[in-house]
Amino acid sequence: MKSEFIHLHNHSDHSLLDGAQNINSILETMDDLSMDSVALTEHGNLFGAISFYKQAKKNNIKPIIGCEVYVAKGSSLTKDKSGGMGNYNHLVLIAQNLKGYQNLMKIVTHGYLEGFYYKPRVDLEILKKYNEGIICMSACLKGSLPEALLYSGYDRGKAVAEEYSSIFPGRYYIELQNHGIPEEIQNIQLASKLAKDMGLPTIATNDAHYARKEHHVAHDVHICIGTGKQLSDTKRLKYHGNEFYFKSQDEMFSLFKEFPEALENTRAITDSIDLDIPMDDYHLPWYQIPKGSDLKDVDDYLKLLCKEGMKQKFDDRTEEIETRLNYELSVIKKMGFASYFLITADFVQYAKKNKIPVGPGRGSAPGSLVSYCLDITNIDPLKHNLIFERFLNPDRISLPDIDIDFCVERRGQVIDYIKSIYGDKSVTQIITFGKMNARGVIRDVGRVMSYPYSDVDKIAKMIPEGPNITLDKALKKSSELRTASQTSHKDLLDNAKVLEGMTRHASIHAAGVVVAPGNLTDFVPLYKSSQGDITTQYDMKELESVGLLKMDFLGLRNLTVIDKAVELIKERLNKDIDINTVPMDDPKVYDLFAKGLTVGVFQFESSGMRDFLKKLKPTGIEGLIAMNALYRPGPMQNIDRYIKRSHGEEKVEYVHPLLEEALKETHGIIVYQEQVMQIANIIAGFTLSEADEMRRAIGKKIRSLMDKMAEKFVEGAVKNGLTKVKAKQIFELIDKFAQYGFNKSHSVAYSYIAYQTGWLKTHYTAEFMSANLTSEMTNTNRVVVLINECRKLNIKVNAPDINKSDINFIPLNDKEISFGLNAIKNVGIKALEQCIRTRKEQGDFTSIFDFVTKVDQRLVNKKVLESLILAGAFDSVSPNRAQLFESVDSAISYGQQVDKASNKNQIDLFSHEDNLVKQPNLPNIEDWENQEKLSKEKEVLGLYVSGNPLLKYADTLEELSNYDFTEKKYLKEDSLIRIGGAVSSFKLHYDKKNQPMAFFNLDCLGGQVEAIIFHDAFEKYKEIISEGNIVFLVGNSTSQNDFSDLKIIVDEVVPINHAKKVLKLKEINIKIGKNVTKTTIDEVHKHAMDNSGQSLFVVHMNNEDGSSRRIISKKIRVSSSNHFLVMLRDLLGESNVWIS
Repeated sequence: MKSEFIHLHNHSDHSLLDGAQNINSILETMDDLSMDSVALTEHGNLFGAISFYKQAKKNNIKPIIGCEVYVAKGSSLTKDKSGGMGNYNHLVLIAQNLKGYQNLMKIVTHGYLEGFYYKPRVDLEILKKYNEGIICMSACLKGSLPEALLYSGYDRGKAVAEEYSSIFPGRYYIELQNHGIPEEIQNIQLASKLAKDMGLPTIATNDAHYARKEHHVAHDVHICIGTGKQLSDTKRLKYHGNEFYFKSQDEMFSLFKEFPEALENTRAITDSIDLDIPMDDYHLPWYQIPKGSDLKDVDDYLKLLCKEGMKQKFDDRTEEIETRLNYELSVIKKMGFASYFLITADFVQYAKKNKIPVGPGRGSAPGSLVSYCLDITNIDPLKHNLIFERFLNPDRISLPDIDIDFCVERRGQVIDYIKSIYGDKSVTQIITFGKMNARGVIRDVGRVMSYPYSDVDKIAKMIPEGPNITLDKALKKSSELRTASQTSHKDLLDNAKVLEGMTRHASIHAAGVVVAPGNLTDFVPLYKSSQGDITTQYDMKELESVGLLKMDFLGLRNLTVIDKAVELIKERLNKDIDINTVPMDDPKVYDLFAKGLTVGVFQFESSGMRDFLKKLKPTGIEGLIAMNALYRPGPMQNIDRYIKRSHGEEKVEYVHPLLEEALKETHGIIVYQEQVMQIANIIAGFTLSEADEMRRAIGKKIRSLMDKMAEKFVEGAVKNGLTKVKAKQIFELIDKFAQYGFNKSHSVAYSYIAYQTGWLKTHYTAEFMSANLTSEMTNTNRVVVLINECRKLNIKVNAPDINKSDINFIPLNDKEISFGLNAIKNVGIKALEQCIRTRKEQGDFTSIFDFVTKVDQRLVNKKVLESLILAGAFDSVSPNRAQLFESVDSAISYGQQVDKASNKNQIDLFSHEDNLVKQPNLPNIEDWENQEKLSKEKEVLGLYVSGNPLLKYADTLEELSNYDFTEKKYLKEDSLIRIGGAVSSFKLHYDKKNQPMAFFNLDCLGGQVEAIIFHDAFEKYKEIISEGNIVFLVGNSTSQNDFSDLKIIVDEVVPINHAKKVLKLKEINIKIGKNVTKTTIDEVHKHAMDNSGQSLFVVHMNNEDGSSRRIISKKIRVSSSNHFLVMLRDLLGESNVWIS
């Protein structure tokens, strides 16, 4: 049933912090109000237009696409500062048909690309140019008509109405709004009179910015977040009252009962709109065949390139290869995608020719032989049994998805190349929208509502970390958060829940690029950020919906690491390495994986993955591919079975012998999506295209399609000789495991990169770790992890040194790395480039005063100098950091004086010495205490490099710890561990019962412990385990440790200052007299080694002068058992053995 009133002026969260409702809530509200249509008219943009259009259609609600544009007072190209932010008016435009929608895209694009000044502004000339198919409404009080009527008089208002009604003949409506604002009441009287006098239609709207009346406070908070104000600020932007919500038809009729035609016109406009946005057409750019080629058809040219590529890739071109290639080419020709492959091959070749590192492939693209022959990918799909239909299904017309990984530092060059080929107007990057996540919205709302920072921080930290956590989930998990939401911080939580998940800002997608067959604005509106970057206004998903070619140009850090490592090898060792031709069967590399020594290795460095690698002990690339696919939520449950079966510890069984062909490589376990397709093909006779449809249905849990597929599967299996019962059993097996199946093509490609990084770590460790450190130098936590790894590998990372260090981490030899100065906080790259250039040209800096006279102080300012000092970069010049820090101001002043004098030519060879600027002396002060020095060092480096605050407690830590990192001993699972260090990387989690627990690291003198503390122990010790606290942990080891981090489950936590009292060890004392023989001493040592335990082993001996020495064994802890004591007393005598 059609509703009599339709809301035609409304905003969602895509109005960027001025719409406290999302598209879903708008449509749900329409359903609640029984309204069959609604408009979306964002401020200045069409960000949500396609998402709104699709969702509304799905909900059987007629979508009306519009925009509340900003119209400049004059030309939109004039940036008049005197007018300030108020130099524009609002105007509502609605697309009446496809032409109107296309014109609307042109208008809003102009606003961002040409007219932006505070807001994306358009002008009357643009409106005249693109008026066709657009309905225009005079907007709110900020509209030019209400403004003219209220402040410039009736005649001026009439002139405005005449101008707009001439631009939009028969399509200009005078808008009436009533939110209880006095000016609106006055405008209704004036505007309705004007409409009557001029014969113009009126329209009633409510300018809805939130769904429900009670959300007005949340909307107010939303605006404050956007404007950077607080609710308590009386001078801020604020909407009047609480009436800007979706009112019911009855409420609107009550408000405008004197203007029935204004209400009826909402229905009339709705019925006049006939907008059908084409969603089934593809708009692909056409590949230009190079001049000089005899071929004119892109399919023929693609075939030529593939045949040439096949000759280079395969020495033995078998019939299987020829058949597969011809089949793929026939599918590509049938689907009309030849240009797509040629365009992709072109920019990949450009990258390779220009030595821009390109990944071996990603996603499903490595399943294509065409991609391999074109050198788009480096993966032979036949070698790894990859399926083309997983990449491109001929039965399902959809664009192929070739995502390419490039070096993170140089992907921009490839984008520039594509722009140079297809033109700036046809190529751009893609927008993405940042959302208000659970923790972020708490912090935003808390700040705006003036809650103390400490309160907001505490509440934010009650919310577990994780990608899918919401406030509702957090409230279920945390009793503390529930209490806060019901008492002291109810308003904070209530408003945060309304705003959670809403769009906060627009930014550039990390990888997405779109290419159109002509001007982009024929297909999509464009956006320009405050930094000047141009993107689409539609995100990745919506671009696919409108049929544009989008590609992912991903910047992969690990490709940069490989590239930098290869460069460093060339620089230091003069060796040329082609990473794509390294042998893939190097046993030393697989030994590295088998030992779990994979910190820094792509995809394989998490502690859990390292544990599984040590159990699996892979010997070939297939093991890495399988682990890459299995190590993720869902299939992880199969890892232990896979490992046992690969070692012959568990029998491999198949539900039916025919399954062996598909599952043999993974020991009878479904690991890959491709295996699901193979099973459907082998068992039920599905084509691979049909098998791909079944895979999709199962993966996306499309029940209706799954039921159809199940029926077809059973029928096909029965025809193939299976019983109905067995066929159903196999389908149930597929259904159970296939939803977790991973794309094998992607796993293969990324396992190749993993192997390459592992190869570099094995053979060129210092270069690899240097490149890794450089790539992560802005991420302090990662730098700490990598430096710890260097220590384990016996590679020393030197402290920063202004006279030796470079911008990046550099290997000095196989066992030494120079610290990268760019890892120091507050020191920019330009300042460092200047420092190092000066050092190379003028030699080492001899003092801080010498330094400031040589460098450009516009780049190397006070903050830079202080940070370099705190980091210890000047220690080689003067080791007293306190002295240097105190002299910063005088040094800068001295440098400026020298520079000034030099510029004025006041210093020359013949001037008297008294005329020279006198160099100040360093102040005569004591250096900081070591603890303070290290604390300041950590401030700028994020870690301790020159020392460690734990050294102060070294004796206690050594005496009471029973684990030594330097001893690479085999540690049994569940061994009792007692170890001390500093708490770091604390993360709060919730167990399955929603009880708090935690993961954290313990930084020790010899290494790092990964600790888990479950709920019961956590409740006892949660006040003690805070970041930086030095404590002892007592607990049990969780797995074997082969030269890797120790992992323990914590039972007890003891502060360092209580440790000696609480953890006092028993001491087994022996006295060695002068008459004790070496044989006896050897026997004592043997018994001590055979009776290990938790007690200290203390030896008392007499010196030459008769005094006594007490020696505590650092290497041996012994048992206090009666059996051991009896043996010692038999050897040394009753009085020479005792316990203390």
